[in-house]
Amino acid sequence: MPNDKRPPARIADAIRGFLDQSGLAGRVEQASIIEAWPSLVGPTVAKATRALAVAADGTLFVAVRTPAWMNELAMMEREILAAINQRGGSAKIVRIRWQISRER
Repeated sequence: MPNDKRPPARIADAIRGFLDQSGLAGRVEQASIIEAWPSLVGPTVAKATRALAVAADGTLFVAVRTPAWMNELAMMEREILAAINQRGGSAKIVRIRWQISRER
């Protein structure tokens, strides 16, 4: 057993290194948008929607409460994408797929 006098790596650094080496860092970055959704779109839109998932191709799937909201948000998609992608990072969201929520 070698005598390694280096201090132990911080767990956050070890995880970050693993994600970078495995190529998963971008996917984790994309998935963080689901949690950040309410702060990205504001409280009014957040009440009518729920971010569901992000596909590997950069598609964000969002559940919407009503067809009227879905229509309105589809017209705002370009602005919403800009707000999402201004967060920084290299993993961009390229499109949003709106779907009527099955939860009522």
